[in-house]
Amino acid sequence: MMKKKSISASKASLVLFLCQMISALDVPLDSKLLEELLQPPTITQQSPKDYIVDPRENIVIQCEAKGKPPPSFSWTRNGTHFDIDKDAQVTMKPNSGTLVINIMNGGKAEAYEGVYQCTARNERGAAISNNIVIRPSRSPLWTKEKLEPNHVREGDSLVLHCRPPVGLPPPIIFWMDNAFQRLPQSERVSQGLNGDLYFSNVQPEDTREDYICYARFNHTQTIQQKQPISVKVFSTKPVTERQPILLTPTGSTSTKVELRGNVLLLECIAAGLPTPVIRWIKEGGELPVNRTFFENFKKTLKIIDVSEADSGNYKCIARNMLGSVHHVISVTVKAAPYWITAPRNLVLSPGEDGTLICRANGNPKPNISWFANGVPIAIAPEDPSRKVDGDTIIFSHVQERSSAVYQCNASNEYGYLLANAFVNVLAEPPRVLTPANKLYQVIADSPALLDCAYFGSPKPEIEWFKGVKGSILRGNEYVFHDNGTLEIPVAQKDSTGTYTCVARNELGKVQNEVRLEVKDPTMIIKQPEYKVIQRYGQVSFECIIRHDSTLLPTVIWLKDNDELPDDERFLVGKDNLTIMNVTDKDDGTYTCIVNTTLDSVSASAVLTVVAAPPTPAIIYARPNPPFDLELTGQLERSVELSWIPGDENNSPIRNFVIEYEDGLHEPGVWHYQTEVPGTQTTVQLKLSPYVNYSFRVIAVNEIGRSQPSEPSEQYLTKSANPDENPSNVQGIGSEPDNLVITWESLKGFQSNGPGLQYKVSWRQKDVDDEWTSVIVANVSKYIVSGTPTFVPYEIKVQALNDLGYAPEPSEVIGHSGEDLPMVAPGNVQVHVINSTLAKVHWDPVPLKTVRGHLQGYKVYYWKVQSLSRRSRRHVEKKILTFRGNKTFGMLPGLEPYSSYKLNVRVVNGKGEGPASPDKVFKTPEGVPSSPSFLKITNPTLDSLTLEWGSPTHPNGVLTSYILKFQPINNTHELGPLVEIRIPANESSLILKNLNYSTRYKFYFNAQTSVGSGSQITEEAVTIMDEGKMAGILRPAVGAGKAMASRQIDIATQGWFIGLMCAVALLILILLIVCFIRRNKGGKYPVKEKEDAHADPEIQPMKEDDGTFGEYSDAEDHKPLKKGSRTPSDRTVKKEDSDDSLVDYGEGVNGQFNEDGSFIGQYSGKKEKEPAEGNESSEAPSPVNAMNSFV
Repeated sequence: MMKKKSISASKASLVLFLCQMISALDVPLDSKLLEELLQPPTITQQSPKDYIVDPRENIVIQCEAKGKPPPSFSWTRNGTHFDIDKDAQVTMKPNSGTLVINIMNGGKAEAYEGVYQCTARNERGAAISNNIVIRPSRSPLWTKEKLEPNHVREGDSLVLHCRPPVGLPPPIIFWMDNAFQRLPQSERVSQGLNGDLYFSNVQPEDTREDYICYARFNHTQTIQQKQPISVKVFSTKPVTERQPILLTPTGSTSTKVELRGNVLLLECIAAGLPTPVIRWIKEGGELPVNRTFFENFKKTLKIIDVSEADSGNYKCIARNMLGSVHHVISVTVKAAPYWITAPRNLVLSPGEDGTLICRANGNPKPNISWFANGVPIAIAPEDPSRKVDGDTIIFSHVQERSSAVYQCNASNEYGYLLANAFVNVLAEPPRVLTPANKLYQVIADSPALLDCAYFGSPKPEIEWFKGVKGSILRGNEYVFHDNGTLEIPVAQKDSTGTYTCVARNELGKVQNEVRLEVKDPTMIIKQPEYKVIQRYGQVSFECIIRHDSTLLPTVIWLKDNDELPDDERFLVGKDNLTIMNVTDKDDGTYTCIVNTTLDSVSASAVLTVVAAPPTPAIIYARPNPPFDLELTGQLERSVELSWIPGDENNSPIRNFVIEYEDGLHEPGVWHYQTEVPGTQTTVQLKLSPYVNYSFRVIAVNEIGRSQPSEPSEQYLTKSANPDENPSNVQGIGSEPDNLVITWESLKGFQSNGPGLQYKVSWRQKDVDDEWTSVIVANVSKYIVSGTPTFVPYEIKVQALNDLGYAPEPSEVIGHSGEDLPMVAPGNVQVHVINSTLAKVHWDPVPLKTVRGHLQGYKVYYWKVQSLSRRSRRHVEKKILTFRGNKTFGMLPGLEPYSSYKLNVRVVNGKGEGPASPDKVFKTPEGVPSSPSFLKITNPTLDSLTLEWGSPTHPNGVLTSYILKFQPINNTHELGPLVEIRIPANESSLILKNLNYSTRYKFYFNAQTSVGSGSQITEEAVTIMDEGKMAGILRPAVGAGKAMASRQIDIATQGWFIGLMCAVALLILILLIVCFIRRNKGGKYPVKEKEDAHADPEIQPMKEDDGTFGEYSDAEDHKPLKKGSRTPSDRTVKKEDSDDSLVDYGEGVNGQFNEDGSFIGQYSGKKEKEPAEGNESSEAPSPVNAMNSFV
């Protein structure tokens, strides 16, 4: 079966897809194809629903549409047909539905207020625009009023009312003084949302006569000014402190309704002394994280992108040291209709089925109504293939006459949504859009993608063949993409050839051939090598390449990842780079880069330059400084300077450097003026006005620079207009409502005269005709306040002094301040690629809602829980940033079989916008990790018990465990492998019917539905027949490696039995002799030493050989680890009884058989057993041999 997968847009030019039952075709954006296919109208551009126009300019109501044949346009005004032919002031643009109402030639905007709707129609249907409400903007003058001075006692509150004129749209309010400077605001003095200026308490410094409220009307670019308000503060001693009271809002409660997606602004301003501090809380909940902002010194609570969940009671609390006051605002969030599923265009074949779905939500719930070609569907012409079911239209067995444009209207009391979606029924034979005989070239061992872009209705099936008469391509070595592209993941030389794609449907068949050429890779077969060269020597780097004979390579040499110096000492040959007369500056890394049209390779080497060995040659030194400087031919803008050179000191002077000092502006600071060749001793110097010049000259030779000469006499030039304007002019807002214009000030000598100032001019791009200008002192910044958020401005800065202006400056484009983005990315979709990787898509936010420079998108994602354990854990959010206007990204490193959440946010220069609704997705199962442990216990003659722990990471639902085991013989050869499947709910198993005294190796792993995980291995040994176990250590079963002693194999040999009998008899005789001597109390060296000491305690062990005193067994020299001592009174304690063999054994693990016989093992000083095999590396012990006879 052919393998198919999606392909990104970078790999294919077209994407065709089928949508389950809808069977909708996507028409490729091929210009030739679009010219031939019939298509109902589609509205491509229209004016906004609420369209406020400038009454001084022509009104342009946009309506653009596409279709085949091209649509015709008509308009309605206030619900009735608008005959534009009867109004000389109204024209329609050619090949367009856009209306132009001529206001500038006598028309009045007020006469054209109303509701307009555009219809675009052709033979396949009719599309309609939104209802466009046209209203001219208004910027009325301030009502004249007589303002009395405000006389206020120090410490009292004060409100200065602005009461701006009602405009359309509402104006932006700000307070300034007579000098057009913003009045400072603080926790004590601030502007309210209604434009009034509030004083929580007045201070003597508040006395002034120029409190001026300004109203800026953006549409008409006019600013209205209220008459100045006078405030006089008189003092009374002492000043009485007051507890807080609310200036706004009044009362203890109020209500506010806001629409979903808007910005919620709540305000509390309080009076009091000391100045109260404002705090906000939400009763019964928390303020939303990442969407809550405090403005105006926390007097304004701002919540962006509000939703129904933000409804509730919000309390503001004003507090100072004397008390507090609070106010509760009950917020209700309603919602204008918003799309859940907007209807999408359908391209169907005759006889196919499809659906149009229109789903919207809102508060209250919106009503859904359908239209066909702009007519309510209830009175539209009947179509037997169409059935309306609430928010869905179902089409069955469509025919070409079923083509139409359908409109879905979702509305409630807060607004409406209108969407056009056409049904286009096409019967088209297959077409291949990829050019015939297109040539593809790739490098061997890299992927090859052969395009077969196609279209047809019904959707054609695609098959690929190699060669003209080749068989159909199948198999894992090819990948067949849904858009027709054939992918060869690893192209080889034998992949070269002609490939044919065939597209067929029930209306016909078409084929197209493309050619593939696979080229040999480019290689550097001899790379440049590290070189060490003496100064002034010659060095060469080689770069010999091998490449495909049909590709033309180009070789580029770089030094320190930059171009080679423009120096004739560097010679680039066909296969090498040679550097002549090497200097210290040539030290660095040299890289050879070979490029072809298909690939690129590079290699680097380091060059180290060392000093040449010293020679007793001529002493070279820096030149002596020039002297006897003279100024002649003084003019306003030039002067001639001459000098006499100093001694060269055996190295010719290459050039002279002339520097100047400005004694008027920067005394003591020397600047570079120019330089001339070493053979020249005079120079004509260009001068600037209003500079007090002094000059000095520096000589330069191969060794270095001389000391500067003595300064020349001073020469003061006359003043003049500035010759240049400030550089690096920029306009970047620091706040959402300002524009900060900065520039680099002119240097002192650039001023050309006294009284340097700057004329700063600005206007809003494509909106303002007139420049707004201000003249500022010699500074480098000016702040324009009250600007709209993030709009482009044209800016220029011109220098002037007491003599006049500089030339007209060039204009630059700047932007007012950014604000946080307003909306979250929509239509977030997640495509899970495999158990550890997912791809997330989202729709880009409208650029106008970014409110700043779009920097990219951030994806926050986190694991909610593991689906196999259902256990939650601490949420650790991960963040991925995608730069630019990218609308998709990959999420790596996911855990299999887990539930994740993610959201997407847009980022501008101000910060992050609101998060999209959390999207939940789940990763599929994977293979489990190995079981956490495997223990083998309770060995018997024919059984072993296995215990295990479930995998630490199951990565899915465990279906079973797989146990494999096999015996291992004495030569470490493996026996037959046995496999057992164990239910997943088991944690132990008893293996029976095993061979005794046999080592087994076990392999154990877990399985999910995806496959088997990694395995864990252990080894263990069954015990021997108990009748043959005397004197044999039981195998230790622990970490999976058990060892069983094989001494029983030696003990059954005749020679060994005889030897052990002799040894046992000898030991028995020695024991009897010792026993008799001790009972008789006979003297022996140890006893003599005990009698010689007054202390009856046991004597210490010798450190050299570990024996007790001088007593040892002369026969086998085995020290006694536990000596049995007799007290001085000749009595013997029960626990020191001489009858115990343990007292004479070394390391004896005593135990008795059922008949009372002793079967412990004498171990001596035993080495560690080997890790593998049943053989013991230890010589048989005499006690073992003796015990084997018991």
